[in-house]
Amino acid sequence: MTSPAVSSRALPHPEHDEIRLEDVLHALSEPMRLRIVRELAAASGELSCSHFDLPVTKSTTTHHFRVLRESGVIRQVYRGTAKMNGLRRDDLEELFPGLLDALLDAAGRQAGRLAP
Repeated sequence: MTSPAVSSRALPHPEHDEIRLEDVLHALSEPMRLRIVRELAAASGELSCSHFDLPVTKSTTTHHFRVLRESGVIRQVYRGTAKMNGLRRDDLEELFPGLLDALLDAAGRQAGRLAP
């Protein structure tokens, strides 16, 4: 079995034991980043950066993905020319049991409450 081609442009990620609660909470405290994480959580696999239609500039979108990656919330890998994003659910669940699901649930309830 062969794995998908991964570019040599590896992106830095914190190791499992380097993920800190305050970094995760900071990353998820921004509405656009929380939106990205909600979409990743609802997906069955990785999503490319171009999948996300955020109402911000490309450079701001890149910044949001970098904050999420550097905090340990997502993993990013290049597959060909696409930068693919996946939620690090297993790492987060092991380190902070129930946190991600509680935050996603609360975000969903808030979105429903604030919807026009």
